[in-house]
Amino acid sequence: MSQARPLPSVVKFNQLLQSVTKMKHFSSSIRLFNRMCALGFPVNEYTMNIVINCCCQLYRSKDGFVALGCCFRRYIVPNVTTFNTLLNGLVLEDRIREAEILFAKVITNKLCEPDVIMYNTMIKGLCKTRDYVQAVGLLKLMDKSGCKSDVVAYTTIIDSMCKHKLIDDAFKLLKQMVSQKGITPNVVTYISLISGLCNVGRWEEASKLLKEMLEDEKMSPDVQTFTILVDAFCKGEKIEEAENAINIMLERGIVPDIVIYSSLLNGYCLQGEIRKARSLFDLIVSRGFIPNVVTYSTLLKGYCKELKIDEAMHMFQEITKQGLVPNIVTYNTMLQGLFRVKRCEDAHKFFAEMQARGQVLDAQTYGIMLEGLCDNNQLEEALSLYLWMSKNKTANLNIVVYTILIDGARKCRKLDIAKNLFDDLTVKGLQPVVYTYTVMIRVFCEDGLPRDAKQLFLKMKESGCSPNAATYNVLLHGYLRNQLYDDIKMLLLEMDERGYLLKASTLSLLQNKIADKTLDTTLLELVGKLVTKKPGNDSCFAV
Repeated sequence: MSQARPLPSVVKFNQLLQSVTKMKHFSSSIRLFNRMCALGFPVNEYTMNIVINCCCQLYRSKDGFVALGCCFRRYIVPNVTTFNTLLNGLVLEDRIREAEILFAKVITNKLCEPDVIMYNTMIKGLCKTRDYVQAVGLLKLMDKSGCKSDVVAYTTIIDSMCKHKLIDDAFKLLKQMVSQKGITPNVVTYISLISGLCNVGRWEEASKLLKEMLEDEKMSPDVQTFTILVDAFCKGEKIEEAENAINIMLERGIVPDIVIYSSLLNGYCLQGEIRKARSLFDLIVSRGFIPNVVTYSTLLKGYCKELKIDEAMHMFQEITKQGLVPNIVTYNTMLQGLFRVKRCEDAHKFFAEMQARGQVLDAQTYGIMLEGLCDNNQLEEALSLYLWMSKNKTANLNIVVYTILIDGARKCRKLDIAKNLFDDLTVKGLQPVVYTYTVMIRVFCEDGLPRDAKQLFLKMKESGCSPNAATYNVLLHGYLRNQLYDDIKMLLLEMDERGYLLKASTLSLLQNKIADKTLDTTLLELVGKLVTKKPGNDSCFAV
């Protein structure tokens, strides 16, 4: 084309650029454009829009604005597509504030007439920052300017609200969309709402909405739709609902793919239904699907969870037999399983094998090793590994690693070592997290030092690290065991305010102390509230 005389029209060059861009060779398109300019080939607004799009798709919106400057120098008037592309580029890069400024300039300076794509792009950006007030405001601005809001605009906001567990707000917006605007929800709207309901555990409503969607003849759910549904049900361990969804697929002639079966496999493993998981795995193979590393690893994880380590090891060997390469998640799962059944020698061999095979070990691998050794009363080996890690700088010795060691020393009744490790945090410039503080409070309590535990609890609060349910339970348990009753009522009131529950062992101690008149019987009502009410944001009693 460049050798032809006369030169082909700009349309032909644009077709070539567009073809390369459609294949997602964005850098090649930009190089081609630069050659065109160097050779003096003609360009128009269509050419410039292609180039700006390529820059934005490469997360180089700054270069996109440089191309916009070229438009002005060449007396090419940018159109609505130009500004839509630039806005989308800014949103892709999470430069939402700059996108807002550009959008405002377009409207204020009347650079072009915003269309539905521009509004929807801006709404998507605002949802990224959870600015739903402005996002809904844009819906009103659309209608006011004569650009009718559509199902995409509403669904974008609804989907974001659902992902951030603002389900009631999402349904209010749905009602407005349907009753006030007469816009019919589409499959994406339904899936967003159903997934959102699943995420907050409102399973009955999710099932009802799913039924409503399937009964609507206008809805045409595809494999991707059911994939999202099955995955949501399985993560919530609602296996029956997941199985029903797959049965509906089959009734509608939609063939489940490997992703859907893998989600169900994971669901079975989460519930400890290892036999069903194995049967499903065999079904996957029999139907011609080729399981990948993730699928094998899911079943392997299920075996480890049920402490069926021989079966897990067989599955691990099967991965390599199939020519697949185990990933770090697979290795870590296997390593953790060996420690759980106290096969420490095999765990050591497996760890050495990981290194020999050139597997890049991550922080979780070292964490599993340290925790496994501590749980099996091998503190010296854990400390040796820690010193080796420190010397060789093989992994990031972060607060998680230190917390594992501190808790490991506690479990092995080496409380002085736990205290020394905690004191070492300041030297290392590490800030304790809630779990670290909770472990140390427990160390002090187990060492008969409840007042030291109290001081650390107060220091924890002062540092801005908010205690969780486990922290309160550990401190209460320590106070009761060590006969320090001064702050019991205050701690119970704080738990009530935060919506935390009492752990069974802490509750039993409290009831015993009230029964033998050590504690005031007026506390019974307060204790009752901490048992019957729903748990707050943190009801984890892992420590």
